[in-house]
Amino acid sequence: MNSLCTSLGRKALFSLEPEDAHAFTLATLNTLYATGISRLVFPQPKVQAVQLMGLTFPNRIGLAAGADKNGECINGFGALGFGFLELGGVTPRPQPGNDKPRVFRLPQVNGLINRLGFNNHGVQALVQNLSRFRSSGGYQGVIGVNLGKNKDTPNEKALDDYRLCYEQLYSFIDFATINVSSPNTQGLRALQETEELRIILSGMKAAQARLADQHGKYVPLSVKIAPDLTELQLEAIAQLAIAERIDAITATNTTTGRETVADLLYGQESGGLSGAPLFSRSNQIIRNLAKLLDGALPIIGVGGVMSGADAKLKLDCGASLVQFYTGLIYRGPQLVTESIKSCSSM
Repeated sequence: MNSLCTSLGRKALFSLEPEDAHAFTLATLNTLYATGISRLVFPQPKVQAVQLMGLTFPNRIGLAAGADKNGECINGFGALGFGFLELGGVTPRPQPGNDKPRVFRLPQVNGLINRLGFNNHGVQALVQNLSRFRSSGGYQGVIGVNLGKNKDTPNEKALDDYRLCYEQLYSFIDFATINVSSPNTQGLRALQETEELRIILSGMKAAQARLADQHGKYVPLSVKIAPDLTELQLEAIAQLAIAERIDAITATNTTTGRETVADLLYGQESGGLSGAPLFSRSNQIIRNLAKLLDGALPIIGVGGVMSGADAKLKLDCGASLVQFYTGLIYRGPQLVTESIKSCSSM
């Protein structure tokens, strides 16, 4: 019955344009939570909590960035059973993102291409939504935020954007992710180069120390990397993350590669490819990264999870936590429960 409902729901949502379907999903999840239906239809398996980065995660499964950019559906997504949610990406100032159409489904391979471009309402809108959420209770899991830079901010001033968002959000969040790997903001991935990244990580760690003293709590920092890095680039990032005492690495963002989808409708659209076609590439980055880090800091694995077995494989590759978003689009809420159960024995 659950699979039939999921199939019918997906068919209805896929009859809409991707961004319209997304907006409808957020509204529906909020309604299900507000009416109490979520507690009846989304079972919450009881598993052992996980301690990482000084935080307690109710389970290892999280919602990846991009699903709730503005913090408008925290309780709605939380009710699906996620142990943690990553909101954003957020930028200091509101921005509309790239021109539409900018999201393309590849249903033959359970994939998605997006070139959204950090469309969001800006950090102050997210602060207001988080403030309301924190004062009213509800979801009890871990809340992170994905930090971006505005499109018109030059790379040499990117640190200012990341730091401003982190400062504004610090008292409302449990961790933050520095996004230097989205392919949809021109030039952003250049920030993964060693010297550019050193400036950002060093500056963010200095801000972290100051804010921890000011607020009396420590908010860990992760850095999100691309799946398209060379072995030398990955090694340099791993060494730098350890040297700068970053708290985690999130691997990976979407890919610009098109080897597996080039012949499909929309397969050649520009942007980041996510979903099942990303799975193997992301896993290889996680394996290599785990060897380079050798336990020095945890990995948050993301990219192509479509089943509980996929989520478990992320852990087997070396991740400590797992995130997904595109998988939720194709599999529905059952993917959350399935993944929690598959990863609960670790």
